Amino acid sequence: MDDLRELYQELILDHNQNPRNYGEMDSPTATADGFNPLCGDRLTLYLRMSDEVVEDIKFVGSGCAISKASASIMTTLLKGKTRKEVITLFEMFHKMITTGELPEGGLGKLAVLSGVYKYPARVKCAVLAWYTSKNALEGKESVAKTE
Repeated sequence: MDDLRELYQELILDHNQNPRNYGEMDSPTATADGFNPLCGDRLTLYLRMSDEVVEDIKFVGSGCAISKASASIMTTLLKGKTRKEVITLFEMFHKMITTGELPEGGLGKLAVLSGVYKYPARVKCAVLAWYTSKNALEGKESVAKTE
């Protein structure tokens, strides 16, 4: 179990230090901002949809390691997914991050965040990018907040 925990910590640190899909996007079809007042995490998410499929997704911002790693992993998983698949992943991730229960079939790299449910303040860090992506998909202009 310690080896698995160490692997998870390494993956979180890697995605924090070398975030995937980090940067602004030319010609997004939607953008959304997110803010976690408790921790100070901030991000802007850029989304390019083609029909009902996420063609590209990027983010910029600053935050703690969990927030940045969650956003980085999320962007790698959402590319190529349909709007419906994104919402399904959001619901599965939200259940895992709030209960610690991994869904049947798992969530791939997102499983590294499964232990976060034990720390309610950190749950807000992990879900920020997800709520922000949901706002972008739904065309909401309000800032996604975790409070």
